[in-house]
Amino acid sequence: MENVLDTLSPQVQKELGLLEPAALWKYFVALSQIPRGSKNEAAAAQWVADQARALGCEVIQDEVGNVIARKPATPGREKAPVTALQAHVDMVCEKNEATPHDFLKDPIALRRDGDRLWATGTTLGADNGVGVAAALAVLESKTIKHGPVEVLITIDEETGLTGAGNLKEGLLKAAYLLNLDSEEEGDLTIGCAGGVDTMATRKVTLVPATAGKKAYRLKIFGLKGGHSGVEIHQGRGNSLRILAGVLWSLSPRFGLEIASLAGGNKRNAIPREASAVVFIDPSRLAEFEVAVKIMEEEYRSALGAFDPGLAMAVEPKADVEPKVMETRDARAVVNFLYTVAHGVEANSPDIADLVQTSTNLAIIATKGDMVEVSTSQRSSISSSKNDMANRIAASCELAGFEAKRGDGYPGWKPNPKAALVQVVNAVHERTFGKPMAIKAIHAGLECGLIGEKYPDMQMVSFGPSMWDVHTPDENVSIESVGNFWKLLVAVLENV
Repeated sequence: MENVLDTLSPQVQKELGLLEPAALWKYFVALSQIPRGSKNEAAAAQWVADQARALGCEVIQDEVGNVIARKPATPGREKAPVTALQAHVDMVCEKNEATPHDFLKDPIALRRDGDRLWATGTTLGADNGVGVAAALAVLESKTIKHGPVEVLITIDEETGLTGAGNLKEGLLKAAYLLNLDSEEEGDLTIGCAGGVDTMATRKVTLVPATAGKKAYRLKIFGLKGGHSGVEIHQGRGNSLRILAGVLWSLSPRFGLEIASLAGGNKRNAIPREASAVVFIDPSRLAEFEVAVKIMEEEYRSALGAFDPGLAMAVEPKADVEPKVMETRDARAVVNFLYTVAHGVEANSPDIADLVQTSTNLAIIATKGDMVEVSTSQRSSISSSKNDMANRIAASCELAGFEAKRGDGYPGWKPNPKAALVQVVNAVHERTFGKPMAIKAIHAGLECGLIGEKYPDMQMVSFGPSMWDVHTPDENVSIESVGNFWKLLVAVLENV
């Protein structure tokens, strides 16, 4: 593979060229140049397959685009169990509103700040690009003394786990699977929650806006957002809920007429930004702006240190068709958005600090006379996941929305006594002088779906420390990536 650093600016070359392990970072930087948002990752998956073939591996690409590569054991390790390295090639595409980035064609603009690697105004894609890069670096290595290795790189993990969900039985030969999609160094994940999406739709009646009223855009922005399976318990603001609160309070007072609502763009991300196009009497605009600022201060005070960056703004909106929702429809939509459940429903009674059941109010979009709201429910208890989805459906019914539930995905039942768990933990203790924190997580991992098809396969998940994934503040520790690589190599040499 040509040195991709040569195609980057001298400053970026200087910042990234000396990173270790060099092979892992080489592949990560190269992958970052290929657009790979969920459902737009075919080129990136093909690139992975091409790299594996160039390294002399047997490569299979299945019907949906998953890549499986096989590398023989190094001499003397032929009798070791086959070990699979698994990661997903797609990434969440989030950017700040002012960032001029097109995720369909632009490379990720990487930047280094000390020990941290960031993108510039967008998600970084360390989730799960670091895992993909590590797997390719293992395939390239001539020094790791490993048994037979399989690499499974899946597609479309972030918007439905469809790659893992469509993986055929019998393709994999591995006895052990190392999922490389965890986000905190020193943690060994051995179980995860299952999830299901619920889409709510409602048809509204559109009527002409009142003569003399002008269109303005009410914006909610500046929130942290985050991964709905990782940060749902951290008290962060939900832009959709806040927007609904402002509209519920101020619409009657100022005679607001709602043309459209928009916010959020990923089912598994806490929405950071939201907006409504409203028509208002221009003579009352200044008073309305003052009221919005008062509510901004109230919400910011309530969020406190959990989410201090909340901001609201009102700006003119040109070229808007003067059509608005009929008053009763608009009120029903706002009421639903304001009251539908969001956040932690229950914590685990068995595992400290583990969220057991939650729901994420994720996306709202207005498409002509249809309003669509996307939500996502998670739980480590299947019946609780279904009950939470039923509650969302009941809320939909009360507000005149139609609810449609997705297929969902299963959880991954933890088995702390599994041999692979013991091996990885022992290797970590020998390598770093301390055991790992063995835990289950509230986020979804592909292990549940893979485990359904390969019930005898033992699985664990680990990775480097990264923060604020699924947001433009996503960043990863460079030192932690080095430690992650050291652990991965040691596990492969000892299983």
